Amino acid sequence: MNKQEYKAASVELEPTLQIGKSGIEVVVEELERQLKDRKLVKVKFLKSAFIEGNRHELSEKLANLTDSELIDVRGNTAVFRRKG
Repeated sequence: MNKQEYKAASVELEPTLQIGKSGIEVVVEELERQLKDRKLVKVKFLKSAFIEGNRHELSEKLANLTDSELIDVRGNTAVFRRKG
């Protein structure tokens, strides 16, 4: 599947993680665990999460911390794919 097909598949997903004022560091392990169980994971950013940066910056940082691929950022949600 290419990136566009992953984006299309992600539309049906419900967010399984929420990131708030505690920041992204506290959800790194949970996102890694979810990526082991499934290929795509949708994350919702609460407004309180934007203290650390904007949604694109936070999404890129989270992708780097979890060694995953950022598929899409739309609104306050981001979709990640496990590499490999």
